Amino acid sequence: MTMLNHRFDIVDKATYRNGMSRLGSAVSVVTTLSDGKRYGFTASAVCSVSDSPATLLVCINRSSSSFPAFDGARHFCVNTLMPGQEEISDVFGGKISSTDRFAHGEWGTGLTGAPLLANASVNFECELTNAVDEATHRVLFGRVVNIRENEERATLLYCMRRYLHG
Repeated sequence: MTMLNHRFDIVDKATYRNGMSRLGSAVSVVTTLSDGKRYGFTASAVCSVSDSPATLLVCINRSSSSFPAFDGARHFCVNTLMPGQEEISDVFGGKISSTDRFAHGEWGTGLTGAPLLANASVNFECELTNAVDEATHRVLFGRVVNIRENEERATLLYCMRRYLHG
């Protein structure tokens, strides 16, 4: 196989972000427990890696205020939001200031100790199996150890810089 030695220009940040805004995704709040304190951030960069064993990945910006907690975390929970939980997304995403992010929503504790949103569309409790730094983010790979699904079948989506109900 012959490789071309052509060098392409890198797409600028604004063009990339505009293109990615068209790639809709579920909105999740990813949580962990570190030194007895709860931490979390809003993520749309979550996807399945494998079903055998059940593994997913989530991306966190290394400049995030929650990053130090996730840097040393062994477990995390992906809490996929439902329509009507836009405020929770905004609070954990830093769009709305809050001294206690967990004052928004009804939170419990999962099997792994990670915070679990009681009325999420689905909760994926994960054990960290690998972490890879790429550009500004860290990709966390988690083996899913527990899933809790809500009987209501609705998920909050984000596309074109706005929330959609799916």
